[in-house]
Amino acid sequence: MKYYVNGAPKVESTGETEFKKAGRRLDAVLTAVKTGDYLSPQDRKITVAELWEGLLTDYRKNGREEVRQLEIKWELRLKAAFGNLRVMQVTTDRLNAYVLKQQAEGLSNSTINKDMANLKRAFNLGYRCTPKKVKEVPVFPGRLKEAPPRKGFVEDGTYNKLAANAGSLWLLAVAYASGFRREELLSMKVEQIDLLARTITLHVGETKNDEGRVVKMTQEVFLLLQACCHGKGPEDRVLTRAGQPIIDIRDAWAEMCKKAGVSGIILHDFRRSAIRNMVRRGIPERVAMMISGHKDKIRIRPLQCRIGG
Repeated sequence: MKYYVNGAPKVESTGETEFKKAGRRLDAVLTAVKTGDYLSPQDRKITVAELWEGLLTDYRKNGREEVRQLEIKWELRLKAAFGNLRVMQVTTDRLNAYVLKQQAEGLSNSTINKDMANLKRAFNLGYRCTPKKVKEVPVFPGRLKEAPPRKGFVEDGTYNKLAANAGSLWLLAVAYASGFRREELLSMKVEQIDLLARTITLHVGETKNDEGRVVKMTQEVFLLLQACCHGKGPEDRVLTRAGQPIIDIRDAWAEMCKKAGVSGIILHDFRRSAIRNMVRRGIPERVAMMISGHKDKIRIRPLQCRIGG
């Protein structure tokens, strides 16, 4: 079939063996050219990985959510499911299959919702660019019902059990002392650690709420980070395994909890516990929330003690 795009002639196979079907294929192409939805044969080969790279570029440009967090999500789950697919191969059925697979593997609905939201944004960016990389954005699954916010805390006794069986003790120590988010911990670079001032710096635009902060280390955190940073360059990740950045702690976390004889504890519980512990030490709750990056207040359980034996 032969047609024109902006006055330039284009010739390509219809991919059909019957004349009527070939005619309908040509009509569809001419309609796409007229409406501005035309994709060249080369553009039709664009993969989801290219769309995701466009999403990362958009986040870098606008200084929104930390790019490293999106990179982790891609490497951890989305790449295996969509990385090699062409954009035109992504259908609602494929998206639903991804949701069911992740649910079967124990991923929370809130995390799946975030994956779908990021992927949908990547498609929308591809659709709105010039020339279009996406002819039609697929219909994404409806938002899954999310569990109510957890209210669990980690007591010192439980923390000590976990720490005794932790392969990456510094991650637990920093989370328990400061309440940093998992992504903030996993993406932390050596240049953010000031051993002389004993501070950890989270830069503006690299946190969930886009606000930077500087946090003082406890003695335990200082000693652990000192060992973790030894022999590394400024751009190296603090948390590594065999010299490679760690992007997934689920298996290690499950093994640690099993060895410690502790169940039902997730890393996010350390965030609430960090604020509670700081408040109990006399730090104003507003300051504690600034250290951890919290926006919403949490209910601090009073410290219980027995009087008179």
